[in-house]
Amino acid sequence: MTTTLSLLAQQGGNPLAGGLPMIIIMIVMFYFLLIRPQKKQRKEQEARVAALRKGDKVVTIGGMHGIVHAVSEETISIKISEGVFVPFNKVAIASVEKSSKSQGDTGQKVLEEVSKS
Repeated sequence: MTTTLSLLAQQGGNPLAGGLPMIIIMIVMFYFLLIRPQKKQRKEQEARVAALRKGDKVVTIGGMHGIVHAVSEETISIKISEGVFVPFNKVAIASVEKSSKSQGDTGQKVLEEVSKS
């Protein structure tokens, strides 16, 4: 090992110079393949949750399926069965399926704006 370092020192080369561009390329690839898509998905999910309306079908992160009964600033009430309403935090919503009566221009415009950015 010391002979390799001494040979590099004699040649005037830096032992880290060869690997530095490769590390930079890997960091850039990591950003474009992992971080950017996750940010986009998070924005889309936040837009869907913000556009929740009464009558929308939702699935929670725990796997509970139901229909939105009431929406407040931080929580929603989901109708699980006839006469059974369960409150959830909005962050607990995993997916949203719009009902036919609640699909208005407002919710659709929000999703279109997020998709464009």
